[in-house]
Amino acid sequence: MAMSVGGDSATETPMSDINTTPLVDVMLVLLIIFLIAVPVVVQSVKLKLPDVRFDPTTTKPENVSLSITSADGVCKVYWGLTPVTHQELLDRAVAKLKAEIARQGGPNAPGLELPEAHIRGDVNTPWRCIGGAIFNMQMAGFAKVGFISEPPPGENPERL
Repeated sequence: MAMSVGGDSATETPMSDINTTPLVDVMLVLLIIFLIAVPVVVQSVKLKLPDVRFDPTTTKPENVSLSITSADGVCKVYWGLTPVTHQELLDRAVAKLKAEIARQGGPNAPGLELPEAHIRGDVNTPWRCIGGAIFNMQMAGFAKVGFISEPPPGENPERL
């Protein structure tokens, strides 16, 4: 605050100007503190993310195709075109994986390529149905479980 000293007290009026120098000093100090502190707080791991526009699914004969629907709250899982229960799904998946590993020369064979599970879920199917099928396939030993989707009509698949 400013204060005037001396002079005729009868003619003087109080000074209404505010000294902004201390305020500017405090703001500059805060700005410097934030400029130093922000890079320390904001940390990120440098990554090179993949540049994938459209990755078409390659269907191999050894891959498992599952279709999942729901009617009246009951989950229905189809192995190909055959309806299966959750226990049958697990048993068939284990048998399929064992047969494929044996066909390729055993678990220690060089270049072992395990089959994938491709899941096609109906839009109106509850997530618990699809999640149960994923869980069963992972319990059977399938490392790659993917979803098959259909792009909206009229959309260019190269721009995905």
